[in-house]
Amino acid sequence: MKSGTLLGSLIFAAVLVVVIAVVIQLMTRGWRRKAQRQHEVIGTLPDVPETLGSASVTTRGIYCGCTLAPEWNERVTAGDLGYRSKAVLTSYPEGIMLQRVRARPIWIPRESISAIRMERGIAGKVVARHGILAIRWRLPSDIEIDTGFRANSRDDYTDWLQEERRS
Repeated sequence: MKSGTLLGSLIFAAVLVVVIAVVIQLMTRGWRRKAQRQHEVIGTLPDVPETLGSASVTTRGIYCGCTLAPEWNERVTAGDLGYRSKAVLTSYPEGIMLQRVRARPIWIPRESISAIRMERGIAGKVVARHGILAIRWRLPSDIEIDTGFRANSRDDYTDWLQEERRS
């Protein structure tokens, strides 16, 4: 290989690395700014009650994220709500607890829930045949959000939809 060709290739590679680093930095900055704006609007999440009744439905799966209702693709990035993780979704008489790996649990009070339904996609996660359980609820700041959960087994969704009808 000629030294001119080698030098040109190295310069091209260096420029490419710099461009990729700048793009990643801009994406990260945008994510942080969006999270800051949403945190001001969303406020604080409800605290988990001191005592809970007995669990009626428990499902293991993946927390897909939260979105501002009714936009299925407007991901909430405030706090740790924007990160997908393995999770356990449990229904109690007082509400629904979403316990996530490496993140704080999300408590959804029963009186805040307006709907539990099946969706095809939420927060950029799209699956075939309505594979995501979406819980629409109202935050203390009076903002409605959808919380998405994908169960390990689709058979578990029947229990959640029946739970919604009982409420």
